[in-house]
Amino acid sequence: MTDAMTDILRAALLGALQGATEFLPVSSSGHLIIVPELLGWPPPSLAFHVASHLATMLAVVAYFRRDWLRMAQGAIKGLAAGAPWRHPDGMLLTMLVVASIPAAAAGLLLQEPMERALVETSRSAARGAAAMLLVTSALLWTSDRAATRRASALDGAVTWRQAAAVGLAQACAILPGISRSGATIAAGLLTGLSRSDATRFSFLLGTPIVFGASLIELAALVAEPPARGAIAPLAAGMLAAGIVGYGAIAWLLAYVRSRSLRPFVLYTALAGLAALGLLARP
Repeated sequence: MTDAMTDILRAALLGALQGATEFLPVSSSGHLIIVPELLGWPPPSLAFHVASHLATMLAVVAYFRRDWLRMAQGAIKGLAAGAPWRHPDGMLLTMLVVASIPAAAAGLLLQEPMERALVETSRSAARGAAAMLLVTSALLWTSDRAATRRASALDGAVTWRQAAAVGLAQACAILPGISRSGATIAAGLLTGLSRSDATRFSFLLGTPIVFGASLIELAALVAEPPARGAIAPLAAGMLAAGIVGYGAIAWLLAYVRSRSLRPFVLYTALAGLAALGLLARP
C-alpha cells in the first residue's frame, strides 16, 4: 500500500472514530489522543480537527434540521409577542443559548492550550486523557442511577437551572477524556430530565459549540493551510466523520428510550484502565 493510500485509510478510520465518539458518551478528544499514541501514528493535524468538526456539525444540523427550524419560528413568534421565551420552542432556543455560554467562555480562555493538546499529543497527555475517561465513567454511573425512565417530548420544558447545569458540564468537557455528550447527558439526568430528553438536549447543544470550535480552528488553519497532498485524507476523514456521526446520533437517541447508560459506564472504565496500563509501558 502506498503512503498516500495509507494516509487516506488512516484519516478515514480516525474520522469514523471522531464521528462515533463525538456523540456517544465516550469522549472524542480522549480517543483521538489515546488511539494514535497507542498505535504509533502521528497525532491528527489541526486541519483534520477542523474537517472532522465541520463534518459532525453538519451531521447534527442535518439530523435536527426540523428542530432548529421549529425553534427559529418559535423565537420569531415570541419576538412578535414581545417575549421570545414565552413560546415553547423559543424557550428551548433560549435555554440552548444559556447553556452555551460557559463552554464558549472556556473555549475562548483555553483555546491555545487545547489546540496544542490535540495536535502535539504525548504519552503524558494520553495518560491524562485515559484518566479522564474514568471520570466520564463515574459521571455516567452516578447520573444513570438517578435517571428517570419518564418518556416525554422535549418541548421547551428545560428549566433555567437545568440549562445552567448542562452548560457548566459542557464547559468541563473541554478537558480531553471527559465526554462532552456524556457530561451534558449526566447533568441533564441529575437535574431531572429523562434519558431521552437529556440526550436530545445534549445533541442540540452540540451544534453551536461544535460550530464555534470549528470557526476558531478554521481561523488558525487559514494562517497555516494544509499541504496539497493532505486534501484527499482530509476529505476521507470528513466524509467518514459525517456519515458515522449521523448514524451515532440516530442510534443513541433510539437506544436511550428504553435502555440505561451502563454499557458506556463499563466501556469508558475499561478503556481508561486498559489505556493507562498500555501507556505505562516504556
